[in-house]
Amino acid sequence: MPANRENATADFRRAIKLIIVTGTVFSIGALLYLRSTGELSFHMVLATIGGVFLSILLGCGLFAAAFFSDKSGHDEMVTDATKHSGE
Repeated sequence: MPANRENATADFRRAIKLIIVTGTVFSIGALLYLRSTGELSFHMVLATIGGVFLSILLGCGLFAAAFFSDKSGHDEMVTDATKHSGE
């Protein structure tokens, strides 16, 4: 694995860890806010965790995957492959 891919992989893993921590903190924050405004039911807690955490994970994870693809050189390989097939 070339050095730029190793660096990109390390950056991607670090980003995923940060995204998970951020999603967890925001989920806890949302639950604390909802708790301060009224009573929480079990289903409300599950829906809040699912909605907040999964939305952050999906949105930020897709951006992280796009940046990983660019940094690791995968985008260049696809561009090079399409140049050769069109000639």
